[in-house]
Amino acid sequence: MDTFRDKLVPVTSILAGVVVLWYVFAVILNTPFQRDLDHRAGETPGLSEFIGKTLSQPKPTLPAPHQVAVNFFENTFLRSITSNRSLVYNAWVTLSSTLLGFAFGTALGIVIAVGIVHVATLDRSLMPWIIASQTIPILAVAPMIIVVLAAIGITGLIPKAMISTYLSFFPVTVGMVKGLRSPEIMHLDLMHTYNASRTQTFWKLRVPASVPFLFTSMKVAVAASLVGAIVGELPTGAVAGIGAKLLAGAYYSQSIDIWSALVAGSVVAALLVMVVGIAGRIVDRAMGGRPA
Repeated sequence: MDTFRDKLVPVTSILAGVVVLWYVFAVILNTPFQRDLDHRAGETPGLSEFIGKTLSQPKPTLPAPHQVAVNFFENTFLRSITSNRSLVYNAWVTLSSTLLGFAFGTALGIVIAVGIVHVATLDRSLMPWIIASQTIPILAVAPMIIVVLAAIGITGLIPKAMISTYLSFFPVTVGMVKGLRSPEIMHLDLMHTYNASRTQTFWKLRVPASVPFLFTSMKVAVAASLVGAIVGELPTGAVAGIGAKLLAGAYYSQSIDIWSALVAGSVVAALLVMVVGIAGRIVDRAMGGRPA
């Protein structure tokens, strides 16, 4: 109970501070437009009334937290999940490409990591290119991937999943390389003393030692995969998905819808990271680990 309280109080305090600052900046950023509206209407509202107006504009520069919360609630719980305006429907569209890209990225990252650890040539030649690949802005890569795949007749879910793969394989690769190399020299010497083959050393020592590193890197990878899926929806002109909601909100100047879609993406990311964390604890316990 004390541990839960120790975690809850700091998080709640930071959240409260963010909300307060959010309201302050909403008033500041929405003030010029509200002044213009009052000037045109010939109105001179008092301070409290004026602040209330800045926090209730239909198309504010920065929507207030309660406006985003109301929009999020309406589009999540009060709409049919088959509706194009439903955040549940749009989140599911984005989630499908996220999970596929995450699966591809995890598998690719593990394969590359195994090759780097066991083949010195790959370590010297491939690792620098993998690191360099992550310096290229994803907004520049995404349209090229979409165009190239469309040219060979591949459209729909796969191109978005490939963009997610591009972002998610890197943390898995780095984490697995670190994990596979984590066994101490003493343990490796012990396996050599037992005359264990490289295959036996890999499966009985390196793989178990790498599991904590793998799931830690997968938490980063699944969040990156979601970002890739959202970015992949932008150049495709998608009509559904969180990225499509962001585009539609920007096109029609619906800032409240934009922020609501961002909150939906954050919720999906938090749930995905939580699921990966739970899976990691289950695997750890199955391997005989004890909770800290």
